[in-house]
Amino acid sequence: MTRRLSPLAVVFLTVFIDLVGFGIVIPLVPLYAEAYHPSPLAFGVLMASFSAMQFVFAPLLGRLSDRVGRRPVLLFSLFGSFLSYLLFAFAGSFGGLLASRVLAGIMGANIGTAQAVIADVTPQGDRARGMGLVGMAFGLGFVFGPAIGGFSVKVSHTLPGLVAAGLSLVAWLWAYFGLPETRPASAAARPPRHWFPLRAVLNAFARPVVGPLLLVTLLNTTAFANFEATFAQFARSRFGHDPSTVSWLFVLIGVTAAVVQGGLIRRLVPLLGEARLIGIGSTLLALSFAGLVLVPGHGALVALVVTTAAGSGLVNPALAGLLSRSTEAAEQGEILGAAQSLSSLGRIVGPFWGEHAWFAWDAAGPYGTGALLEVAVVVVVLVGLKAVSSPRTRPA
Repeated sequence: MTRRLSPLAVVFLTVFIDLVGFGIVIPLVPLYAEAYHPSPLAFGVLMASFSAMQFVFAPLLGRLSDRVGRRPVLLFSLFGSFLSYLLFAFAGSFGGLLASRVLAGIMGANIGTAQAVIADVTPQGDRARGMGLVGMAFGLGFVFGPAIGGFSVKVSHTLPGLVAAGLSLVAWLWAYFGLPETRPASAAARPPRHWFPLRAVLNAFARPVVGPLLLVTLLNTTAFANFEATFAQFARSRFGHDPSTVSWLFVLIGVTAAVVQGGLIRRLVPLLGEARLIGIGSTLLALSFAGLVLVPGHGALVALVVTTAAGSGLVNPALAGLLSRSTEAAEQGEILGAAQSLSSLGRIVGPFWGEHAWFAWDAAGPYGTGALLEVAVVVVVLVGLKAVSSPRTRPA
């Protein structure tokens, strides 16, 4: 049956199923870790391990997909995710829990490869729309995953990990039977210039258009991770919201982002172009973060949550689409992997800074910082992406 689906549909379903598994596990990691009474340093290492591994391995897996093909890299990583969730389910020590997150981070560095599949099979004018499908899969995964995890953990301590492992196995089977190889022949024909992941990121930064886009990726992800890490504490402190209410606000974020990335983006890209959408989305995020510092009540909080998710939903697919359009076919995996690596770095730096700023300056710390970072994004778009903002370079 899956043979009849397009590669876009297969990638969407594969990423969605895998992200549901990720969403099941991620809210439970700190709760499981507390049972082993780790030191603050050990706890911080655990929470940063997933993103740290993505930072290192995303360019490597992306470059590997340029050499050996998208299909084998995705199949390898999905099966590795299956093993990491099994390890999570049966981890009987803090070390076992840490090992499960390290393995999950290495195998979860495959989003750049999934985006490369989309770049392989979509024309340039539809690139942002295709990238929006990955973002939509992320949003929906974070809607359904935590809900499934909340129900399954009431049954047993190991069930969430087993459910997540089962979903990753389903994703592997779906990709195995439904995903053809999409890598262009030119990618395999070009010899690798380097394999060291950090060097790939640094070299990509030096390129026109690509460099500013990677900088935007780092700034935007850091700002949003800063928001995500502190929002539950903010909602509880400012409004007295319990964990259930906070969870529903996160569901609202996921639903809004999925709607924007899955539907609205395809209509806006032909009208405005990706560079303008990045600027508009970043402006919306800057205003939303600034608004959180002075938000007067729950109704205004809900509105700001929606605008924050909408701004992020505009930026991410437009950013990935423009980055892909600015990259040669033989380098899609490497450059998109470098972007994922920088996103992972932002998800390391953002929470660490956000928690420090929250305790030091209350809401003005993390959200004031987030607003400033998004203003910096707008400046980079106006200066570094001026050449791709003209109507002549908009996608058809």
